[in-house]
Amino acid sequence: MFGFFKEKFNNLKETVSNTAQALVGNVINTVSHEEEFSEFVLDDMEDTLISADLGVGYASELVDKLRNQNKIKPSDVKNYLKTEFLNVLKDAGSNILNYQDGLNIYFICGVNGVGKTTLIGKLAYKFKNEGKRVLIAAADTFRAAAEEQLDIWSKRAGADIVRHDKADPASVVYEAIDKANSQNYDVILVDTAGRLQNKFNLMEELSKIKSVIDKKAPESLRECMLVLDANTGQNGLQQAKVFTEAVNLTSVALTKLDGSAKGAIVLAVAKEMKLPVKLVGVGEKMEDLKTFNSEEFLEAIFN
Repeated sequence: MFGFFKEKFNNLKETVSNTAQALVGNVINTVSHEEEFSEFVLDDMEDTLISADLGVGYASELVDKLRNQNKIKPSDVKNYLKTEFLNVLKDAGSNILNYQDGLNIYFICGVNGVGKTTLIGKLAYKFKNEGKRVLIAAADTFRAAAEEQLDIWSKRAGADIVRHDKADPASVVYEAIDKANSQNYDVILVDTAGRLQNKFNLMEELSKIKSVIDKKAPESLRECMLVLDANTGQNGLQQAKVFTEAVNLTSVALTKLDGSAKGAIVLAVAKEMKLPVKLVGVGEKMEDLKTFNSEEFLEAIFN
C-alpha cells in the first residue's frame, strides 16, 4: 500500500543511523579485529547487543549460537546478524497493513505520550489520499486534550470524527460503527486511552470497546495495533505484554524512529511477542508515516 520507495533509501538510512550504530556499528567494532570468538569477545558482544535494547534473552541466544562452532568467524558477524534479524522479522508476520473491501476498523492503542494521536492523524491522511472515506472514533474520552488534538488532526487529514467528551468510550465506538455502516465509510480509526497507572481500569475499558466491535462489526476489525515510541527501548516489550492481555494485538506501529538509538525494539517485539511492525513514523510531516519494510530497514542499518 504505502511503502518505502527506493529513492528514499538515503532518507531511511539517515533515519535509522543512531540505531545502526548502537545495534551494528558497536558490535562490529567489538569483534571485527578478533580472529576467533573467545569467551571474552562473546561476553562483550552480548553486552553490546543488550545495551542496544535487543533484550537479554534474544542477545544471549544470538551469542550462544556462536559458541562452540567454527563456521562463523568474527569477520562474518555482520552477515550473521543480518540473516538472524531478517528471519525474526519474517517469522513475526507480514508488514502489510490488512485492508479489505467493505468497512475496515483499526483499533489503535498505546500508553499516553507515544504519539498515538499523531499517528492516527497521519494514517487518516494516508487513507484519504487513497480515496477512502475515513471516520475517527475519539474513544479516549476522559482526556479533553486528546480529543481536541484528534479533532485538529482529523480536519488536517480531511477525515470525519465522532467525539463526545466524558462519554463512555465504548458508546463512541458503537456510534462510529453505526455512522460508518449507514454512510458507507471505508475506514474507522479508533483512538483509545493509555493510562497504565490503573491497569485494571484500562484493561476493562479496552476490552469493552473490543467487545462492541466484535458484536457490531465482527468481520471488519483489521488490526489491533500497538503504538510504541522508538525511544522507550525495552519498556516497549512490557507495554506490548500489558496491551496483549487486554486486546489481541496483531501488529505494532513505531513512532519517533528518527533520532532514536533504540530502534532494535522492532526486533525484540518481533522475537518475543511475534508481532510485526507495520507502520513507522520517520518525521513530523503528514507524509512521514511509512509502511515498515523488513528488508529495507535492515539494508539501511547494515549498509
